[in-house]
Amino acid sequence: MKYVTLNDIESRMPWVLNSPSDKGRVKLMVVRPQTNEREVLSQALFSSEAGVTGDNWQNQCWKTLANGQADPVVQVAIMNARMIDVLTRDKNQWPLAGDQLFVDLDLSVNNLSSGTQLQIGAVVLEITAEPHRACRKFEQRFGEVARQYVNSAQGDTHRLRGVYAKIISTGEVSIGDVIHKL
Repeated sequence: MKYVTLNDIESRMPWVLNSPSDKGRVKLMVVRPQTNEREVLSQALFSSEAGVTGDNWQNQCWKTLANGQADPVVQVAIMNARMIDVLTRDKNQWPLAGDQLFVDLDLSVNNLSSGTQLQIGAVVLEITAEPHRACRKFEQRFGEVARQYVNSAQGDTHRLRGVYAKIISTGEVSIGDVIHKL
């Protein structure tokens, strides 16, 4: 895959930053059955106990509680669909980011402070304070420029790498579902 340049990213940032602040939409849903595996779904069950059905969060989470269980503050990773489109220009490459939800919604700190709840169908997610940062795997998949940009001060303010949420209420989520801030 050819990596995007800084000019590529900056030229499309006005479009990314114009994402809706409410009434966003689910554009892609992905689970990670095993490390480095991805499965694209059209619908999934989101459970406060088990996470997203089919995802490895419960068994292979990088962040755990003192008792060894997966930490719910990183239960769902959400990335702005416009940002991943800027970095890939190929929707087939989006799942490589490792997020479960790709949404057309402004994920910025000003729009979604920690504790903000989002409703997607019957599901309620709560934005957590855990920072979502690009790592070396992200750099290998999307390039050094992409990693540096999403981890920059602007990237942090707009949460260009994404945001974490925990599941408050259980239910189904489908591609195209509307996302409402509560």
